[in-house]
This record gives sequence, C-alpha cells and structure tokens, in this order.
Amino acid sequence: MSKMKKLEADSVRPLLFAAALTAAGVAMAPPLMAQSASTDGDDVADSETAPGGAAIEEVISVGRALSSTQEVLNERMEDASVTDALSADSISRLGDSTVASALRRIPGLSLVGNKFVYIRGLGERYSSSTLNGATIPSPDLTRNVIPLDIFPTSVLESLQVQKAWAPDISANFGGGAVDIRTTSVPDAFSFGVELSSGFNSQSTGELLGYNGGSDDSLGVDDGTRALSPTIVDALIRYQGNLDPDSIFRFEEAQDSSFTQAQADQINRELATALYRDIDVQSEGSKPDLGVKANVGNSFLIGDAWTAGFAFGGSYDTDVRHRVRRARNFNFPDERTDTESETTRTVNLSGIANFGIGWLDDHEISTTTLFLRNTDDEAAIRDFFNENGQVSDTNGFREYRLQFEERELLTNQVRGRHTVGADTVELLPFLGYLPEGTELNWFSSDSEASTHIPNQVSVLANTQTPAGSETVLDESVARQSSAADFRFTDLVDEVQHTGVSLSLPLETDRSRIELKAGAEHARKGRSYLQTQFSLGPLSVRDPSVLQGPLDQVFSDAEILDNRNDFVFDRQGANNQSYLAATMTDSVFGLVDWTLDETWRAALGGRWESYRQVALDINPYGFSESDPVASTDPSTLASSTFGSDEFYPSVALTWMSDFWAETFQLRFGWSRTSVRPDLREITDAAYVDPVDGILTFGNSGVTPSDVSNFDLRAEWFFSTGDQLTVSLFHKDIDEPIEFFEAAASDTTVAREIVNAESATVTGIEFEGLKELSFLGGYGDAFFVQGNLTVQDSELVAGPRADAPTNPVRSLQGASDFVANVTLGFDSYDGMHTASLVYNVFGERLSVSGRNGAPDAFEQPFHSLDLTYSWYPLDALTVKLKAQNLLGSVIELQREGVTILEEDPGSTFGLGLSWDLR
Repeated sequence: MSKMKKLEADSVRPLLFAAALTAAGVAMAPPLMAQSASTDGDDVADSETAPGGAAIEEVISVGRALSSTQEVLNERMEDASVTDALSADSISRLGDSTVASALRRIPGLSLVGNKFVYIRGLGERYSSSTLNGATIPSPDLTRNVIPLDIFPTSVLESLQVQKAWAPDISANFGGGAVDIRTTSVPDAFSFGVELSSGFNSQSTGELLGYNGGSDDSLGVDDGTRALSPTIVDALIRYQGNLDPDSIFRFEEAQDSSFTQAQADQINRELATALYRDIDVQSEGSKPDLGVKANVGNSFLIGDAWTAGFAFGGSYDTDVRHRVRRARNFNFPDERTDTESETTRTVNLSGIANFGIGWLDDHEISTTTLFLRNTDDEAAIRDFFNENGQVSDTNGFREYRLQFEERELLTNQVRGRHTVGADTVELLPFLGYLPEGTELNWFSSDSEASTHIPNQVSVLANTQTPAGSETVLDESVARQSSAADFRFTDLVDEVQHTGVSLSLPLETDRSRIELKAGAEHARKGRSYLQTQFSLGPLSVRDPSVLQGPLDQVFSDAEILDNRNDFVFDRQGANNQSYLAATMTDSVFGLVDWTLDETWRAALGGRWESYRQVALDINPYGFSESDPVASTDPSTLASSTFGSDEFYPSVALTWMSDFWAETFQLRFGWSRTSVRPDLREITDAAYVDPVDGILTFGNSGVTPSDVSNFDLRAEWFFSTGDQLTVSLFHKDIDEPIEFFEAAASDTTVAREIVNAESATVTGIEFEGLKELSFLGGYGDAFFVQGNLTVQDSELVAGPRADAPTNPVRSLQGASDFVANVTLGFDSYDGMHTASLVYNVFGERLSVSGRNGAPDAFEQPFHSLDLTYSWYPLDALTVKLKAQNLLGSVIELQREGVTILEEDPGSTFGLGLSWDLR
C-alpha cells in the first residue's frame, strides 16, 4: 500500500473547509433547549382542549427535514450490513432532479459524466444498480451499468447504497450496490401536481439548432431522420456494398449492357435517400419547463382485505449549451479544439402501482415504470492538429448532429407472505412454523433501448487568422468521407426472478433469523450500427462547397454529373455485437443477536455465471464474410463461465457508549467484478461520454475483490448522529482502462486486467441540530460527510507502456466532501438548505510512453434550495445550483488540456399536494 500522497495547497483548502464544517456539525454537545420531535415533521399541532377543559399548549415542530433524515437512519440502524440511504423528502429538499445527482450527497460517492456514480473511488463498473431489488437493463451504448441520470427523482421513495456486501444481493459487487426504490401505494388518498421552470446561465441568447421532426418535443423521432427503406433494400440487393464499382459489377452480371455511368447514377440517387436537412443554424433559447402529477388511494374491502393504486407521471424539457475548450499537451498553443454544443433534452416518466393485501400477513403488489430520455444535439467544433496548426491559419470545422432516444420499461410483481396469527387460524397446518416466518418473492421483466435514427458529422476546411477565433472562410472537405451518417439501435432485455424464506427464532437471550433464497437472472443485448459516408471527390465550382450544409448536400448538387459525389457504407464490420449472460444463485444467511448486545450475520452465496459476447457483421452475405465468425478459437474466446462461492461475515456490538444507541460494525466479504458485455468483444467504439476511441479485449476476465469494513455509529436521543467508517479493498487483476497507441489527433484506450489494486479510506458523517447555540440556533441544523481515501493500482505486464506503472485508480479522488446547512422556521412555513459538495483531484486518462496522466480538477459545487409553505397543501420552491460558477477542468502537469463551464442553474417550482 502506498503512502497517502501529499495534497496540493489548492486541494487542502476545500478539504479543511469541509472538515471544519463537518466537525462543527457533529460536535455532540447536548442542546441547551429541549426540542419537540415529531415523526411527521411536516405537521404543526393546533391548540386543543384536553379533557376537563385544560388547554393544551401549541407545539410547533421544526423537524421537517430532520424527521425525514431520521427515518432512513432508523433503517440503517436495523441493517446488518454497512448501508446509507436518502429519502424522497431529503432529495426534494436538496433540489436534485435525478438519481445520479442525488447520490453524490452520500458519503464516499462522486458523480462522473453527470450519470455514473463512483463509490469509494471505484469506477462505475464496480457499482451495480437495482430497481426495487431487481436487476434492470441498461440503455447505455457502451456500458452494462445503468446511467442514473435517466431516473427522475419524482418516481423515488428512497435510495439505498449498500457498501458492505451481504449474500442476499448479487456477488457482482465492488464499491457498492445502489437500490432505487420507487413510490408505492399510499395508505390513504393522495393527489399532487407540480409545475416548474428555470434557466441556465450558459444557455441563454442565440443557441445552435437544426430542422428536426414534428414529434421532437415528445422526445421521439417521427421518422424524419430514419434510415430510408430505399437504402435498406439496396444493402440487401448489393450485399452491403453500395460503392459505384460494386453496383456496376452486380448489375453487369445481370445485364451486360449496364454501364459505369448508370452505376454512378444509382449510387448518387441512393445518397439522396438520406436525411440531409442538416444545416446548423441559430435558434433562440427557451426556459426549462416541467410538470409532474400523481394520484393514489387505498380501499378497505370487507374486514380483512385492502386494495390500492398509485399513478404518477412527469414531463420536463430543458436546453443546455456548453463550450468545451481543449489543447494538446505537447503543442498547447498550436493544436487546439473548441466545441460549442446545444442539447435539447426531453424526459418523460410514468409509473403505475397496484397492491392488494390481506390483514397484515399477505401482500402482492405490482409496479410498471416507463422512462424516456432524449437528447437532441447540434454542435460546431473548430480544431487544429498536425495537419493544420494555429500558425498555419488553415484549420478544420466539424458539424455534428445527434438525436438519441433512451427508453426503459419495467414490469415487476412482488409478494410478501407472513405466518401470523390470522394466517394460522385460516391454515392451521402452518402452525408448526415460527410466528413471523416470511416468504418473499419477485419477478421482474425489463427492456431498455437506445435508438439513434441519425448521427451526422460533416468535416470542413477553414481559414482563421492567427490569434483569432473567427473563421473567415470555410468549405466542405473534398473527400468521399466528408459527411458521416450513423444509425444505431441497442436493445437490452433482463428477466430476474427470486424467492427467499426467513424464519425467526427467539429464546430468552437470543434472536435468530435464518434466511435462504434462490434467484435466476438472464440478460440479452443486441447492438447494431450502420455507418455511411458521403462526399465530393471534385466539384464543378468551389463555391458549391461553401454554402449551407443543406445546400451543399442538396439533391441538385449530388445528382449533378459535374460534381463527383460518392456514397458508400463504412466501418470495419465489427461495431455490432450480440451478448448474453445468465446467472443462477442460491444463498443462505444466519443473523444472530445475543442479549441485544452482540449481533453476527454469517452467510454465503453460490453463483453460476455464464457469459457470451460476439461481434457480428450485419452485412455479411458470404461464407468468407459471415454474419458471425465460425472459427472455433474465436467462439471459445467469446464465452466465459464460473461457478463460485462467495462468503460474508458481519459482526456488530451494540451499547449505550456515549449515546442512546451505539453500534460498532465489522464486515468482511469476498466478491467479484465482471467485465461489461461489450468489453469482451474485439469491437472498437468511440465512448459517447468522453469521446475516446475504446478497444475491447476478449481476454479480459473478472476481478476478485476482498472487502473489509469497520464502522462506528452513535445515535443520540436528540436525533443527532455521528458515524466513522474505515474501509479497505484488495482487488486481484482489476479491470482498468489504459491509453493505447493512436494518431496525434485521436485519444485511444484499451481495457485490460491490471495486476492488482487496493483502496483504503475513512469516512466521517454527522447530523447535528444547532439548538445549543440558543436563539435562532433552534431552527438550524448541519449535516455533513467527508471521505478521505488512497488508491493504488499496479499496472502489470498487460498494460501497453504506461507512463506510471503504479498509479491511482481511474476516477478515484483523494477526498469527497458534502456539507448541508439546513433551516426549518419555527412556524413550519419555510425551509432552506445550502449544500456544498467537492471532490478531490481524480485521474481521467492514464498516460503512455512518458506522456503525463490527465487529472480532473476539484469541482466546488454550492447549491441553494428554499421552500415556502403558505398553505398546508401548497409549496413554492426556489433552487439555485453551482452558485460558485465552478468549471470542469482537466490538467496534465499543470497544463489545462480541457475546460468547460456548465454555468449556474436557477429554478422555480409550484406544487399542490393533498394527503
């Protein structure tokens, strides 16, 4: 294990600031003034008259936020493993709109790319996500893990992050497991509606856009951009080859009088079947808009049965503009890259819950969840490279358009059956089972898809005066690949079923729970990509290439014989692939509590795991060029299987040491982290998150992980709490990205098994109400957490010439801190939260052949949320995010190689909630 590396001065300041605030918040001095606590912090009790006529004094609860936080703390106290949680009320108070942004508030969690969560310094591959305990598919093009930005917080009841593994969840576990718990059937009638609007400081004025389809506002393409049936038919007829020579050879074999000129004409006519209304133009900005609604109720049927329902839905749309500036490390002044991009996002969600129950013993419920997330992007990128540097004044411009639809549809049914007194009376033969015996089961069927009906990029040559960013002249490049058109479809399906049985046993001194279960999960994924090129080898007049893009690629110019436009299918025929996994598992657990002082949870899980991934060529039409390889060695390397037993031990000591409740927990487990499906194919792809060319590796194998946790928790009668956690992980052959050989203009990486890795750290978390300050202190509380950690990765022989053979893990920060200053007014009509979040410097790209590593710099986030409750059912909410105006920055040895300003976001919401 390497020594904790010294933090630079710029990193130390925010760390000390966060630590000081956290320490202030968790200083456990007893309050000077007793504070009434309510289990429902939203209520204000009116003065009433007691029996005998005595007046009851009015008691005002200021625990609106404290009570919601306490609920999830109670759940954490009862769990045998190390867990953290966030309730829907807490998330609403913090102002986060997606699951991804909410999770960064939990100790040891940081957000990468605004969608992937890193838990305790381990990348997204080391975390897993479930929906109500069931595995769900991913609509992400390049990863098995779920991009958590697709889940709106409007569908949430709570979030749970399990940091110490237990046998009742999948053994594919590294940093932690996130369980997204959706809203359920209410106990009584409820109705709510919310309207919201806002704007982003970087997304005002004239932005970029283009002509799209009539249904873009619904987040779905109406067919405008879709691949034409004419081209599909031609791909079949000409066996995937659309260039003029292939067309000529095929048609001449059918008709000897067929000429090359006719083939050229067919080729150009096929090109006109593409969607080419692609001129990037200025469009005015629009404010963010959102609407949410929900309704639910429960009914008593007879004396024993209850039934209920809950429906909810949301729609929101926003526009975000960003300017990303990049520089080459070796030639920062000569080779630059500036991209302006406008993204119009539409999010739709719908959830339906039904439930039926018999007394308190039996319950069956269903959940149907639909999510649609669509990004419509228009971008202009001006860049200089080794073929045209800043001082040459000859540069390049790329226009890019992309319409990406992501959808998730999940259907779940769950059951809980308890052996209680009423059940035994109805079914006497169950009387031999201990009272409280419980059977739980679930079945989940999900499908995720990503559809990109058109991804277009066009390359142009530019003239830019030295020292200026103003392009004086531009023209579309004279090459057959000047324009690139891609069509992508991904479908990911998951079926997951499981059953578990728990038997409670009690003696005078002991409480024992025996739990066992079995699960079956299978997943299938298909990824199909088709890529075309279109461009002029020559033109009748250079001015043809200088007009708007829809004119350059108009029917008239393409069909003009004097312009030599060429259309063809591109790609190495290995971008597409098929993949599947199947996991069968059984688990057992003994949870023993002695004298309410000692608790031991011992268990294990056996998993049979099978995986296959094979790159395919959808346009393979011959034995020599098949759709899928028939080579035995290729097929053998495309499969993987393992049968493993994974043990777990969790020990807890409970007392009243220094608090009303004290718990000291120790956990050890052994788990595994498996490669993503795409990573074990030989396919190469450009990562849509960071734009890096990524190579798969069929030789990648799972990593074995040993997990150690030690956590001390103090829960005080006032609702305050303090937690200190130590953790350590040993990873054998970790799966990691390393930079690979590429051209000067391309950053590439490959996935390999490194030799080993370790992660060691400490977490502090606390909640403290500030009544001990007296006066207005009663209305305030501080909640904070701080994680300090060190990671070390030994590259090993499989990495290709890494600059640093021993380095930190990619995405791992030295520290992550969150501090919340909360306010609850005495009359219960106002709440506010000031939330600060920062992560330490983290590795973004590992260097190769002496090139330095690239590190993402700390991002200081300060958010403010204020809520006003003028009526019992009415809430007015204001929120502001990134008040410090922090920017995203990547550096290599002090040289800024990338910078982006996300701007500050401001929003206003109005909600009406009847309960």
